[in-house]
Amino acid sequence: MVVIRLARGGAKSRPFFNIVVADKRTRRDGRFIERIGFYNPTATASEESIRIAHDRLTHWRSVGAQASPTVERLVNQAAKKAA
Repeated sequence: MVVIRLARGGAKSRPFFNIVVADKRTRRDGRFIERIGFYNPTATASEESIRIAHDRLTHWRSVGAQASPTVERLVNQAAKKAA
């Protein structure tokens, strides 16, 4: 099964997450199929905190990938910001 989830990066106490499409059996920060965005929870007001390639998200959902609850929340949050 293919899932859309967060992969953690960044330094200790300085989290940065990539939104990736990966096989469910791989490790959280391991191999992935495609990177479709990022989430920076510590972004300041002048920095971009979330970016998602909605066309790629739609493509992966159409072929059966399931998003994690956190990614679903971030997608909804990004949609509200854009509107």
